[in-house]
Amino acid sequence: MQNEIEAQFLSVDKTKIRAKLQSIGATCIKPEIKMKRVIFDAGPHRFIRVRDEGDKIVMTYKNVEDDNSILGTKEINLIVNDYDDAVLFMQETKLPIKAHQETLREIWQFQDVEICIDTWPWIPSFIEIEGPTEDAVWNVAAKLGFSKAAAKFGSVDTTYQHYYGVDCDTVNLKTPVITFECEPPEWVKPDILAKIDPTKKPA
Repeated sequence: MQNEIEAQFLSVDKTKIRAKLQSIGATCIKPEIKMKRVIFDAGPHRFIRVRDEGDKIVMTYKNVEDDNSILGTKEINLIVNDYDDAVLFMQETKLPIKAHQETLREIWQFQDVEICIDTWPWIPSFIEIEGPTEDAVWNVAAKLGFSKAAAKFGSVDTTYQHYYGVDCDTVNLKTPVITFECEPPEWVKPDILAKIDPTKKPA
């Protein structure tokens, strides 16, 4: 099992960050697309995800050992050939489904580092920088104008926690559907949501 060497930087303007990526010589290798996924509970701080990435279907096991460290997440990835079959396979293991989720993702490449622009429902867009070493990640972060002190780590539940003050269990266990079409849950604060997407209102 490998460490996922990755840092996140919150609340980015997609137009500005694209311009910055171009200015440092990064290349967009996958334009923004909608990705869907089903998350299965594999125990405390662990989950299995089946995700349709448009050009491939990926099953991922993640163990978030420390959500305050760039080396705090370990993962195993497996490419499969059918999303529905992969979900059915996981259902047959009897692991409980935690959530159905959707995101928008755009992928850029700079040397051996991958930069993803991610957009989730009800929160501002953010970027993830993933590389083969810590130094590679921090080098690209600096080129894009981000400091180590601003970095976040771990799963997206901590990002919702950052904006809305909810505990991670509320996101992981009590919000089974996070999609662009569904109504926001009651913990989504109207004033924050209005700044992100004025067309949406909490249920």
